[in-house]
Amino acid sequence: MPWNRDHQPLYEVKANLFKGLAHPFRIRILELLAGSSEVSVADLQRETQLEASHLSQHLAVLRRHRLVVSERRASHVYYRLADPRTAELLAVARALLLNLVAEDGARLDEARDLPPFPGVVS
Repeated sequence: MPWNRDHQPLYEVKANLFKGLAHPFRIRILELLAGSSEVSVADLQRETQLEASHLSQHLAVLRRHRLVVSERRASHVYYRLADPRTAELLAVARALLLNLVAEDGARLDEARDLPPFPGVVS
């Protein structure tokens, strides 16, 4: 199928999705959210060891790209994946990563030492 300029906006939306994923901390935040129905900002900060301002910036990017949604309850803010299929995408990406680094023993050991990802047996 030849490139059609009418499809460009759809490809831009897809590219923006990947821009939202394009940082190691954002991937880790999404992995943490994939393992729970929701996670508080305090728990995300504890798990990622990020400064509050840096975590806030990453969460803002994820919200802007519609990968997460938030809900404030009293003085706490909770996040969850906007679409549960994001967890599937992350699981496939992890499996692809393991295949890509399989020939490089040191990198494979590093990849196996990644924090657990829910529902993926490595």
